[in-house]
Amino acid sequence: MEIREFQRLIEEVYFEKDSERGLEGSFRWFVEEVGELARAMREGDREQMGEEFADVFAWLSTMASMCEVELEEAVGKYSGGCPKCGQAPCRCE
Repeated sequence: MEIREFQRLIEEVYFEKDSERGLEGSFRWFVEEVGELARAMREGDREQMGEEFADVFAWLSTMASMCEVELEEAVGKYSGGCPKCGQAPCRCE
């Protein structure tokens, strides 16, 4: 699935609810999911990590939609390697 497709799917499933909650409320849910991801990483639970990475990405996607940001375009920032030095791997000091 392409990033754009994922963002449209999340909009279809959750945008109405998330918009009612608002950006601030959605951000709080996002932070909670990041905490759950951190816990799964600390515990080394790979299955749980996969689920939490998906949740974090879904919340990030819904907030991007609420802000009218296309994630697929936004990640283009990294298409040439490091945005600062232009290298891959990064050679920044």
